[in-house]
Amino acid sequence: MHEASHSSKPTATLLLAVLLASGALSTAATADKGADTTPTLRWAEGDTGCTFSRDDDGKYRYGFWTTDYGIVLAVDSQELEKTRRRSQQIFALQLTIHYRGQDSLDVVPDSIGLEFVKHYHDVQSALDPDRLAIEQQNDANALAEQTDREVRKHREKQKEEQAALAARQKDAAEMIEFLKTRTLRPTTLDPSHPEARGWVLFSAKSKWIDALRKQEEFLLRVPVKNRMIEFPFSLPPSEGDLILRRRPE
Repeated sequence: MHEASHSSKPTATLLLAVLLASGALSTAATADKGADTTPTLRWAEGDTGCTFSRDDDGKYRYGFWTTDYGIVLAVDSQELEKTRRRSQQIFALQLTIHYRGQDSLDVVPDSIGLEFVKHYHDVQSALDPDRLAIEQQNDANALAEQTDREVRKHREKQKEEQAALAARQKDAAEMIEFLKTRTLRPTTLDPSHPEARGWVLFSAKSKWIDALRKQEEFLLRVPVKNRMIEFPFSLPPSEGDLILRRRPE
């Protein structure tokens, strides 16, 4: 009896090990199944189809070209400074998408993502420009109501308060116009409509992003058909990099 009881222990242990191993394999298979398997193509300076330029409008341009399409990412050389000065910390990039094929290509801006590499690789999705426009209008309306209350309390400040309100309303109107007319919009490109261009906006404030540094590293991801196109870039591309801008005419 003692020997039979002793020999059953390895069997029970082996059975437990098999069950644990099966569970681990099942978990791994589930994880693999849920993982993103979208093929990725990455911009790299000097590679075939990859271009880079410093242009006199103050922008760095990164181009990624295939036989069917081309994507040009334009980054303002002063974008870090501009982002810090904005009331909402919004980081802006300009994209131009060219279609060279004979079928069609869907442009889906809200699926574009920006990774802030030096901030725990925090990834921000593109902001909805229509929602931002509504927020801008709501803020302008709230400011008008607040100004009206201040004027009723302090008549001596009427001129000053109304001048400040007019300036803020002008800024809000310009921002709303920009959001409605110059941001990248969902569209379908084809031979009769081969190009889409516009700004894509990202929040530069999160629990992982406290303040933008003197030089930042980013990774922009743009889905195109069944591919993910990645643009790794730094701003500025090198320490102390400077673009001489042409004077506005």
